[in-house]
Amino acid sequence: MHKISCLGALLLIQTMVFSQTGSQVPQKIDRPKIEERAPQQQQIAPLSPETLWKLARVNGEGIWKHGQQVIIGVSQYDLESNQSEKELFAVPIAGGDMVQITDRPGAESVLKIKGDDVYYIRNGQIWRLNLTSRADEQITNYEGGLANVKLSPDGQQILFTKQVLVQYYHSKDKYEELTESDVYIYDNLDYRHWDTWNDGKFNHPFVAKFEDGEITEERDLLEGESFYSPQMPFGGAGDYTWSPDGKSVYYVSKKKFGTAYALSTNTDLFRHDLQNDQVVNVTEGMEGYDTDPAFSKDGRWLGWLSMEKDGYEADKNDIYIQDPISGERHNLTGHWDGTVNAYTWSEDSKKIFFTAPTQGTVQLFEIQIPTDFKRKAQPVVKQLSDGQFDITGIIGETEEGLIVSSTTMTRAPEIYAFLWETKALRSISAVNEEIYEYVAHVDVKPRVTTASDGADLFSWVIYPPDFDPNKKYPTLLYCQGGPQSATTQSYSFRWNFQLLASQGYIVIAPNRRGMPGWGTAWNEEISGDWGGQAIRDYLSAIDDLAKEPYVDTERLGAVGASYGGYSVFQLAGIHEGRFKSFISHCGLFDMVSWYGTTEELFFANHDLGGPYWEQSNMKTYTEFNPIRRVDQWDTPILIIQGGKDYRVPIGQGLAAFQAAQLQGIKSRLVYLPDENHWVLSGHNAQVWHREFFKWLNETL
Repeated sequence: MHKISCLGALLLIQTMVFSQTGSQVPQKIDRPKIEERAPQQQQIAPLSPETLWKLARVNGEGIWKHGQQVIIGVSQYDLESNQSEKELFAVPIAGGDMVQITDRPGAESVLKIKGDDVYYIRNGQIWRLNLTSRADEQITNYEGGLANVKLSPDGQQILFTKQVLVQYYHSKDKYEELTESDVYIYDNLDYRHWDTWNDGKFNHPFVAKFEDGEITEERDLLEGESFYSPQMPFGGAGDYTWSPDGKSVYYVSKKKFGTAYALSTNTDLFRHDLQNDQVVNVTEGMEGYDTDPAFSKDGRWLGWLSMEKDGYEADKNDIYIQDPISGERHNLTGHWDGTVNAYTWSEDSKKIFFTAPTQGTVQLFEIQIPTDFKRKAQPVVKQLSDGQFDITGIIGETEEGLIVSSTTMTRAPEIYAFLWETKALRSISAVNEEIYEYVAHVDVKPRVTTASDGADLFSWVIYPPDFDPNKKYPTLLYCQGGPQSATTQSYSFRWNFQLLASQGYIVIAPNRRGMPGWGTAWNEEISGDWGGQAIRDYLSAIDDLAKEPYVDTERLGAVGASYGGYSVFQLAGIHEGRFKSFISHCGLFDMVSWYGTTEELFFANHDLGGPYWEQSNMKTYTEFNPIRRVDQWDTPILIIQGGKDYRVPIGQGLAAFQAAQLQGIKSRLVYLPDENHWVLSGHNAQVWHREFFKWLNETL
């Protein structure tokens, strides 16, 4: 479940702000000003769940004044109202005070910066703010609101998304006279996805004329077709782009329907010629995910990210470029033993900058575009940054370097300049520093263990505040989700290592088999071997750390979500008394029933080997199925389950809880009926944290 890693993907909580897809103006909340958010006690204390949610979520929005300032978004959560508010700020790149440039209710996201004008989206409408005069005006009043907006290069056309009813799955659509009915009827799979049932509506890209805020002559580029663009459930404006001349739109779509859709990852890039409505599959014959189309600044090359294998969502992600005129196509990173997270073109179009996991972190890389591909020389991939941090986004380029967002396990995202001259990060924003000044420091250190097969196994170890090696501490093994998702220096607002350590626990987070950043072979080893070497890696890591005199071996716990929750269930049957407490969040408990109820079957077919009725896959459904060893359970276990989790449906958590209860094992079920695979509500997250630590207090 690569796309739902429960550490990295939970950073999406940063976007938990007011909806931008409706015309209704949300009620303005009384949010604390940035300078007023320091803890009232004015003394250093361990990080608490309440303090964690006082932290602002910071993201980069764009660069203004020829690289002199960066526009950032700052979201602040109000626990009392269970809402958040996002405003835009201008920050001098060379150093200086932040200046707030928006102060209206709703969340703002920059659409385009042109001269001194910032075009941005608020509540589904386009606004224009002049950064010199501070004139701020709404320029569209589109019914229902706009989503995933992109303006054409000349600004005279607009590209956006609407949901279009194409299939009649719901009884009220099939039988209009039965107005009180509430029935869904399906003949194919893809009947539900992530946390919603398929109601027959599909995301479609629309193109229209755009003049003085007026939107006219709308065209549905997928009219009548049962296909998604942007992709479900997490696609957005990055799923399409304008051609440099504004005469075509390139969009991502998996043009498969129903059962075929649920079995495949074969998205393609399509070019829709707006003059003659001709549609061409640009990536014909490329069988895996093709995503993130973007043209070089000079329009010479079209770039995108591509995976090779159909059905393998965690395959090596490569950067491709193609000449849009000749069709000449090149894989720039195919020879490199790594996988790309995200990329951006340089201003001079001569190189591509990208981020990728490596050695337990996410770093900056660059690759030069060859001037002559006929020489067959492989482009050189060059790592630019290096350190105990993650680069979480590239905002833009200046003469001095790149403007990026970055995190560590003890610092939420902030904005930095990565300087060409020093090859180091220089802080631009420090929105949360006045809170961190009063948060007790925790150390994060690397540790290398010899795994059971002799391989080097890297882990991050996080120590409590004021750690004293002469004392003994309860210790937690953190089991990562994914399973092909990296444990790096990312910052989560729920699975937060700083928060775990601040409650008095040592935490070890291994980069076990299946995690990117250690070569493609290491990444692929977990497929078909969920209960094998990856689980042995976890045991190797905790056994090695347990040799330290400061680890209390009578107080070891294992915690995790998704595949990490599966790992907890699996460990519960084989741990031989190592652990005294388990916590599993949305974990897979019975692989047979999970295969029969999950929605993205391509993932299950690839990582489990196929369906349970095929004899060749029996190891997955027997030896590697946690339910087969439930009779060996003897340890207290907390089970957390989201009611709208269709990736790991509710039956998994309920069955595990029932098995524990019927065997007389101390166990507890935390059921969140309105949450999916994640926990997005602030109040629900507070309950989650309180029950999590209450359980650890009781059992460790």
